[in-house]
Amino acid sequence: MRASKIFDELMEEMDRCFEGLTDPRSGENTRYEIKDAALSAFGIFFTQSSSFLAYQRMLEERKGKSNVSSLFGVERIPSDNQIRNLLDPQEPELLYGVFSKGLKALEESGRLEDFSSYRGQVLISCDGTGTISSQKIQCSNCSRRELASGETLYTHYAILPVIVKAGESRVLVLEPEFITPQDGHEKQDCERAAIKRWVQRQAGRYAQYKYTLLGDDLYACQPICELFLEAGFNFILVCQPESHVALYEQVDFLDRNGQVEQLSMRHWNGRYAEIHHYRWVNEVPLRRG
Repeated sequence: MRASKIFDELMEEMDRCFEGLTDPRSGENTRYEIKDAALSAFGIFFTQSSSFLAYQRMLEERKGKSNVSSLFGVERIPSDNQIRNLLDPQEPELLYGVFSKGLKALEESGRLEDFSSYRGQVLISCDGTGTISSQKIQCSNCSRRELASGETLYTHYAILPVIVKAGESRVLVLEPEFITPQDGHEKQDCERAAIKRWVQRQAGRYAQYKYTLLGDDLYACQPICELFLEAGFNFILVCQPESHVALYEQVDFLDRNGQVEQLSMRHWNGRYAEIHHYRWVNEVPLRRG
């Protein structure tokens, strides 16, 4: 019942967002509504089946009604090309309300507690990933990288934060942050600029210090750590020895003087035993000075 209520609330919010999509067409060929194209595209991702719409069109032709109509309220199913033509010009930010509405619905229903970890913390894993890569297709939002061959690689990158929990195969997807050429930096700096925008936009939306951001070595620098804390997030970040020389010099110095705690644990992985070695120390500097 609770899951059904959450789904209905999300569909209502999605309908509201889809109503705000702009129509790029200037002619009279408007047989298909943009909302139908968006709901049809959502149906593909919801069912995780690339042949979903083709099957629905067959049902529509043979029986006069399809599942995509009863499930998502689609009146007419556009073709794949029509869906792309109608949705490609849309701004992703128009759909951000669905993500915040989904998280709020999970919080109010108590379902978010299923993802709470140590001391009730909710873990948000943040990482950048490429979504499109081509040497031929490009647009104004593409990042460009020169290859050793002299050719140009056109790519789209984004930060994709998700709520995770150890031992849980499902994740809860949060709104993305796109890395754009306007950032004016190399990829590494672009990703840092994107995570800053995401955190600044989320400040105030989350309960103070209930959420812990997880990130790789790229985010483990003082300005970003300070930004996380100012926005009310805890954080756990990877620090590689190559990029955090002062930190590891201090850890090694303390280790030589017996001030680093250590623990070894035997773990059976299903085939043979492994020995896991841990060591930890508190209050060491992230950087010199």
